[in-house]
Amino acid sequence: MSDIEAERQKLNINPQSVDIDIRGKKLIIETGELAKQADGSAVVRYGDTVILATAVAEKRIREDLDFFPLTIDYQEKAYAAGKIPGGFFKREGKPSEKEVLVSRLIDRPIRPLFPDGFQSETQGIVSVLSFGTENASDILGIIGISTALLISDIPFNGPVSAVRVGLLDGQLICLPDLDESESVELNFVVAGTDEAVVMVEGGAQEVSEDKVLEAIEFAHGEIKKINAIQRELARMCGKAKRPLQEVSYDEELRKEVHDYVIERMKEAIRIPTKLKRQEALDLILEDAISHFSTEDEDRSKVISDLFHDIEKELVRGMILNEGIRADGRKPEEIRPIYGKVGFLPRVHGSALFVRGETQALVAVTLGSSEDEQKIDALEGESFKSFMLHYNFPPFSVGEVKRLGSPGRREIGHGALAERAIKPMIPPKERFPYTIRVVSDILESNGSSSMATVCGASMALMDAGVPIETQVAGIAMGLIMEGDRAVVLSDIMGLEDHLGDMDFKVTGTRRGITAFQMDVKVAGITTEIMKRALEQARQGRLHILDRMNSVISAPRKQLSPYAPRVFTMRIRPEKIRDVIGVGGKVIRNIIEETGVKIDIDDTGLVNIISSDEASANRAKEIIEGIVKEIEVGQIYMGKVKRIVDFGAFVEVAPGTEGLLHISQISDRRIGKVSDVLKVGDEVLVKVIDIDELGRVKLSRKDAMRSTGRA
Repeated sequence: MSDIEAERQKLNINPQSVDIDIRGKKLIIETGELAKQADGSAVVRYGDTVILATAVAEKRIREDLDFFPLTIDYQEKAYAAGKIPGGFFKREGKPSEKEVLVSRLIDRPIRPLFPDGFQSETQGIVSVLSFGTENASDILGIIGISTALLISDIPFNGPVSAVRVGLLDGQLICLPDLDESESVELNFVVAGTDEAVVMVEGGAQEVSEDKVLEAIEFAHGEIKKINAIQRELARMCGKAKRPLQEVSYDEELRKEVHDYVIERMKEAIRIPTKLKRQEALDLILEDAISHFSTEDEDRSKVISDLFHDIEKELVRGMILNEGIRADGRKPEEIRPIYGKVGFLPRVHGSALFVRGETQALVAVTLGSSEDEQKIDALEGESFKSFMLHYNFPPFSVGEVKRLGSPGRREIGHGALAERAIKPMIPPKERFPYTIRVVSDILESNGSSSMATVCGASMALMDAGVPIETQVAGIAMGLIMEGDRAVVLSDIMGLEDHLGDMDFKVTGTRRGITAFQMDVKVAGITTEIMKRALEQARQGRLHILDRMNSVISAPRKQLSPYAPRVFTMRIRPEKIRDVIGVGGKVIRNIIEETGVKIDIDDTGLVNIISSDEASANRAKEIIEGIVKEIEVGQIYMGKVKRIVDFGAFVEVAPGTEGLLHISQISDRRIGKVSDVLKVGDEVLVKVIDIDELGRVKLSRKDAMRSTGRA
């Protein structure tokens, strides 16, 4: 035994690993070497991408909580990509938007798999240690947390795995890399157990429902293979699970509470409006708590739990047995829709979209490339010219809360809506603006992210952004008991809370642009998913009809308060001539015309101005600068400056040449000002352009050439 091996045994380092081949690369899961004091830890590798996932749960049970206290944090280390963080402190700080979104992505398939009765505070942390071009750190995070929980003593009904599936050149591929992700028509993250898919998240370029279903089924086949190696590792080194605290209630008390509230609750859950329904239910609950509690025993939590169970049973039973929902709708029925556009006078584009008791006020602002968002990520530096931000103020649900920075929910909903709209945003060459969309939810009873999609689409058209067609979104739900299943269209908050599935579908008439699904129960069959997708398509078409009745095409003119962007293209080698040494030339153009000018590396020039005449003047100057001045050609120039030895004459906008005193006339001249004045137009001939690009002119040669001498 080597000295290193002996030391490793003393330190109780006993690495174990399993692997599987995916698209020619090994996906490796390891444990036993890193982070051994965590309840469970796993290192997951795929190509050059490596993550560490850890899981820890407190030994103490939190009986005072009415929710499962789980926290998932995904963090990217700058060193993983060989970078040093920007900023003054040169260390990682507040989580980036991507880190927040990936934390949510990992949380969603993991959370439903903890058993009832487990109430210990639990934390999962995913750290990216090495970042390659595989575009897989989020996928490895889901696999890693599942593995860490599976091999730990923490109760967990896993494993769950995930893959990214892409549609490239008509073929479905697993784990497309960064380069491939730029070209795919469909890009979904799919997570699942062996029995069912539990989460889908992603975007598409107007892909059909059949292709979406095919992609999910394809991904599930790969997921089962990864689940198998997780179980293999658990058999090798998994710990015995902690005993669960049984959740049980006095059956006699359960019956007494049921009999006490049932008749009044049956009436309350059929009240169509959210606030009145909730007010009635709250009064019944308060009465029940007061009735069953005594001075010696506070039964408020037990009664609340039993009350919730009865409410859930009634609402679900009403849908399954009667086909009627709490607000009186049939399962496939959409709530009333109302919309208006252009009612905020100083905003570049605005829309109000109302569906039932959900309202989204959406505003569009147009800016220049100076307004682009700079993204400094492990993938590299990039700029974002389309942004959609979602706000959920507390008054939208009648609550009082402290206002703060956007939370995980707001960032997640905004990202979903942005993904839904992005395929319709025209390229910069066609519409050279930075676009910011802001959705303020003014009232909420379910589907606020989908209302944001609808309102954003209408507001973009109102702003004159040339999107090809409207994009609508709808949130679908499911109530399932045994072999009975009812798919619900346009779910409200109560149905999201008490239902078995929440999936959101956005798209145009041609196909799907974004998809997000979370399943709370196992056993969602392909047939149910197919039925739900078709019902969502019908609902989407209905909503699009309502939206098009308000505005059906982009406005021809931009708002008078929006900046105008005038576009021209120059040869890339001429960019330095337009900018000039130290930016002198471009600064002079800006000072003279009052415009803003953006030039990219390809030679695309954007001139931003609210005054068309100023923009045209700037364009003329740039055209003159990039215009090829040729030796031997004659130009009508304008005298710009007079010096002792000659005059500087502008032969093209932005291009001046020296007309030496000796080249002004055939006769001798004492002073230049005796012949020429600033502003005079004079015919000149280019007689030389030196190696520094300086132009020499002759008036007398021009006169001879034209017969005017």
